[in-house]
Amino acid sequence: MPMSISACLRYAAPQAFYALAGRLVPWFAAAAAAAAAAGLYVAFFVAPTDAQQGEVYRIIFVHVPAAWMSMFIYVVMAFWAAVGLAFNTRLSFMLAHALAPTGALFAFLALWTGAIWGKPTWGAWWVWDARLTSELILLFLYLGYVALNASIDDPRRGDRACALLALAGAVNVPVIYHSVQWSPMLHQSASMLMALAFWMYSIAMALARVRCVILEREQESAWAGAEFRGALQARPA
Repeated sequence: MPMSISACLRYAAPQAFYALAGRLVPWFAAAAAAAAAAGLYVAFFVAPTDAQQGEVYRIIFVHVPAAWMSMFIYVVMAFWAAVGLAFNTRLSFMLAHALAPTGALFAFLALWTGAIWGKPTWGAWWVWDARLTSELILLFLYLGYVALNASIDDPRRGDRACALLALAGAVNVPVIYHSVQWSPMLHQSASMLMALAFWMYSIAMALARVRCVILEREQESAWAGAEFRGALQARPA
C-alpha cells in the first residue's frame, strides 16, 4: 500500500488527527497573520486611490476574498459531508462541523463589507439582486447547519441530518459564482494576499475547532479523558 494512502488511513482516526491538528494550528495561524498584515499594508499604503470610487474602494480588498472563502468553504464542507455519508467516517462529519462557523463568518463579512462599499457607490446599503440574495441565502445555510447540529442530541443522527442539509444547499454556490462578474481591477495583489490570509485562517480555525469536536465526541475514551484533564491542569488558577 502506498505511503500516502497509509498516512491518510492513519490520520482518519480521530486520536491521530487530533495530534496532527495540534501541531499544524500554530503554523497556519502564523501564516494567516503574516499574510493579513502584508495584504492590509498593500491595500492601505501601496494600492493607488481609485479615480472613480475614491478611498472607499479599498474595502474590496477584504470583501472579495471573504466572498470567495464563503463559497469555497461551503463546497469543502459539503465534500466532507458527502464523504461521511458515503463511507461513514466520523472524522469527515467532524471536519464539516468545524468548517461551518468559519464559513458563516466569511459570508457575514462579505455581506457587511459589500453593504459598506455599496452605500457610497450604488447609493443603497442593499439591493435584492441575485448576487446579494444568493450570498444571504448562503449565510442562512451556514447558520441553519450550525443550529441543526446543536439541536440534535444524537451525534449520529445530527451528522447525517447536517450532511443532507449541506449537500442540498450546495446548489446555491454555483448561483453565487455565476451571478458575480468581478472586474479586472479587483484582482490586485492585496486581494490575493488577503485571500491567502483567509485561507490560512480558515485552516487554522478548522483544525483548532475540530480538536474540540474530537474531544467532545471521544470524551469517554481514555486518551481523550487524559487530554481533557491535562488541559484543565494547564489552565491558570
